[in-house]
Amino acid sequence: MSALYEVRDLTRTFGRGQHEVRAVDGVSLDVPSGGRLGIVGESGSGKSTLIRMLAALDTPTSGQLLFQGRSITGLPESRLGFLRSAVQLVFQDPRSSLDPRMRVGQIITEPLRSRLLRGREDVPSDRSQRLAEVLEAVGLPLDAARRYPHEFSGGQRQRIAIARALAPRPQVLIADEPVSALDVSVRAQVLNLLNDLVRDNALTLVFVSHDLTVVQHVCDTVAVMRAGQLVELGPTAEVYHRPKADYTRALLDAVPRLPDPAA
Repeated sequence: MSALYEVRDLTRTFGRGQHEVRAVDGVSLDVPSGGRLGIVGESGSGKSTLIRMLAALDTPTSGQLLFQGRSITGLPESRLGFLRSAVQLVFQDPRSSLDPRMRVGQIITEPLRSRLLRGREDVPSDRSQRLAEVLEAVGLPLDAARRYPHEFSGGQRQRIAIARALAPRPQVLIADEPVSALDVSVRAQVLNLLNDLVRDNALTLVFVSHDLTVVQHVCDTVAVMRAGQLVELGPTAEVYHRPKADYTRALLDAVPRLPDPAA
């Protein structure tokens, strides 16, 4: 698979002098087209800062960041149309990421109204048809379009957020802790939905989590970050079962496990 993203020695610092903090510190990795990359680490590890740079919502202090062979470092918003149509995000908390004043149909079709996307051949022009398609894809009825976010459960709101991300037919879905705010009973449902949508739409997935077991469910490759640095990178099954870094082993040891009933 060819590399969709190429990340080379990427660094993002905040502050100056003695107060300088390296949120991302010399990270290098590739995200292949059609791949499923999980980025794992505890709070403050730099994983969210990294994906903000992948989505061109933040600018690296140094290093190279290429998308489809084209540098996106420092590009003005007016020249990011190719990236905005190709990359969509799903955030952690659907309650705060969905505008409570807008009906669900407006929320989902909002990306299609962006001036950066209008007229692009890869973006659906028939909003009503696309709305019906994505509502069906995420398992919500068509009449959900007329309702407001507060009328839905947390799991349903996250389905709405996923539908919004799917609306412009992106190539890449970046999901930032998309199930951590959900009840345990619905997490598996949303993870299974993401799995199906990524497969059916031939998407590239970048999935951020603090939980290696969640990443194991949806990703084929995992990058483990600590204090802004990449401490381990490899196939998910290999990292999960044969971790090389002490920090990765500590993350795995911290995962709650049910006692063996045969013990």
